[in-house]
Amino acid sequence: MLGLITRRLAQLPLILAVLYTLTLALAWAVPGNPLENPGRRPPPEVGEAMKAQYNLDNFWGFYFSYLKHASGLSHLDDSLSGRAAQEDRKAAAAGVAPPTRYILDLGPSLQYRDRSVNEIIAAALPVSALVGGSAMVIALVLGLSAGIIGAIKPNSAADVATLSLALIGISQPTFVIGTVLQLVFAVWLGWFAIGEWGNLSNLVLPAVTLSLPFAAYIARLTRMGMLEHLSADFIRTARAKGVSETSILLKHALKNAMLPVISYLGPAAALAMTGSFIVERIFSVPGLGQHFVNAVQNKDLFLIIGVVLLYGTMLILFNLAVDVMYRWVDPRIE
Repeated sequence: MLGLITRRLAQLPLILAVLYTLTLALAWAVPGNPLENPGRRPPPEVGEAMKAQYNLDNFWGFYFSYLKHASGLSHLDDSLSGRAAQEDRKAAAAGVAPPTRYILDLGPSLQYRDRSVNEIIAAALPVSALVGGSAMVIALVLGLSAGIIGAIKPNSAADVATLSLALIGISQPTFVIGTVLQLVFAVWLGWFAIGEWGNLSNLVLPAVTLSLPFAAYIARLTRMGMLEHLSADFIRTARAKGVSETSILLKHALKNAMLPVISYLGPAAALAMTGSFIVERIFSVPGLGQHFVNAVQNKDLFLIIGVVLLYGTMLILFNLAVDVMYRWVDPRIE
């Protein structure tokens, strides 16, 4: 187990380097100059300072300059050379606050003035994680319940109903589901507010909208897995020994049927935790999804790369957690 975790963590920098290269190449190819966006253009001196620090006029210059800051090498170099301490002394002598330094410096945002990508992610990630975590809890409750019901009574009315709902959840895009939920529960019934954030009630509709596609996949995976294991020899042996039906369903069939569900939960949890771009856009949730969409529209290279690297890191870590959970569910898996 320790060897698996060590190998995966050792592969993390290489995977992120490849992801960074592809993301920067695609973002760089988008037409337009991010420093010349109307209404968001930084002062000339700020723009020139950004160009000089990060080599914004040259792809490879920017590539290695940003990589040095984002990997922590720049912070290490400043600390070992004494430049960081010298800048702090100059700031103290001038009576101003010393500059904020990050070990992994993702750079300044070209879209939001006086805000770094680190600050934007630190403020938006908890919001996206709250919505995503709530959505995954709802998805697990709905998906497992629907899958178990369908497996207990296959081809019954309850099974057909759960399969139909799962089909709707998979086939309908989230912007359709979100719009319908807003229309019904916010406009017609008036139970929830639209375009607001700050109360617990504002979390309900975005979390439910985000959870439904995940719940649909979990329901189908659970149903198929349980139907397969309920007809297995060890289940018949357990029934012959007089094991209760509840114990058979939960401890024997469901536990073994959870393996494909756990495989799905890794990337699903990473996607949900980092924020669904469409759901956050529809419900005006101030999470990472909103910032990423705006960053793409305005070619904010720093914010685009920062969000993509964060998502890639979470995807790798969640998949690692899935592999660890595999060993817990089935110790026979190496």
